[in-house]
Amino acid sequence: MRAVHHSTFPRALHPGAWWLWALGLAVAASRTRNPVLLVLILVIAGFVVAARRGEAPWANSYLAFLKLGLVVIGVRVVLQALLSTRSQGNTVLFILPELPLPDWANGVKLGGEVTAEAVITALYDGGQLAVMLCCIGAANALASPRRLLKSLPGALYEMGVASVVALTFAPQLVTDARRIRSARRLRGRTRGSFRTTAMPVLEGALDRSVELAAAMDSRGYGRTAQVPRRQCRITGASILLGLLGIALGVYSLLTDAMATPVAAGALVIGLILAVGAMAIGRRRVTRSRYRPDPWAVPEWLVTASGAVAAGTMIVASARGVEGLVLPGPLTVPQVPLLPVLGLLVALAPAVAAPPLTAPVRREVATA
Repeated sequence: MRAVHHSTFPRALHPGAWWLWALGLAVAASRTRNPVLLVLILVIAGFVVAARRGEAPWANSYLAFLKLGLVVIGVRVVLQALLSTRSQGNTVLFILPELPLPDWANGVKLGGEVTAEAVITALYDGGQLAVMLCCIGAANALASPRRLLKSLPGALYEMGVASVVALTFAPQLVTDARRIRSARRLRGRTRGSFRTTAMPVLEGALDRSVELAAAMDSRGYGRTAQVPRRQCRITGASILLGLLGIALGVYSLLTDAMATPVAAGALVIGLILAVGAMAIGRRRVTRSRYRPDPWAVPEWLVTASGAVAAGTMIVASARGVEGLVLPGPLTVPQVPLLPVLGLLVALAPAVAAPPLTAPVRREVATA
């Protein structure tokens, strides 16, 4: 007699858990300019994407965001080389032809000496932004935008429709570009210019927008129940104030623009207002959900891993742990132990998230 055991049932993780995990990594990247930690965050995001991405069209968007990050780094370095001044370092790499500027542009230069300190500083700054973009790309590659729209609260479904349509723009561009390149290869055209590729991509985007609008209208999006106008105004004002409080609190915690207790208070008040308004405003929406996505233990583990990574970096930055900010561009980066351990926790989704395909069956012989 043989018994068949399954280790994990295949299912798609809740898209909100993937986005919370990716935002946690992005917050962690925003707290440091250490290239070692930034590369570690990039490797963690790429490893999880490789381990848990599916076969959907948007699953290849991480590579596109990685290329976009390289472009951001290149643009940042070029601009820094053209506009840097001698005060940003003494190690001159080369000298560019300097263009004279009028008197009203005093203090700004174009060309001249390019120092190693300025170039490396630009490389670190551009790398930080590139890693944050790649974290967003990881969320796009792992989370289905349509399932994310279905999981939003009823009070925010109009805003959610606009947000999800915007979030699908980059993955669909990648899909359309690959489809066009494949079609050109089948026709024997191995080389294509930007002009011949941009028009089909734009046409496909317009057709897809029309089809999406028709499908949403046929499914009842935009139809609301009759509620008092005063309740709608109060709900809208509460949501707006709550979102402003959340934005102010998050921005202050990330940039140290306000005292930590004040920023935390604004964040808590904003969350209370937003959650309360969403609970009241959902009565206005009459749409139902077919097979809602569950929020179980894997979702909590994935979300917690991103929160641990972000929280560790925030605490380390608040305590002034050495290594998050380099004392100089030409110094050897240190590797602080506490942030590294916190970031390694973000690898948990590669194991905690359920697989999208059925695992291999293991047959155990029994007497």
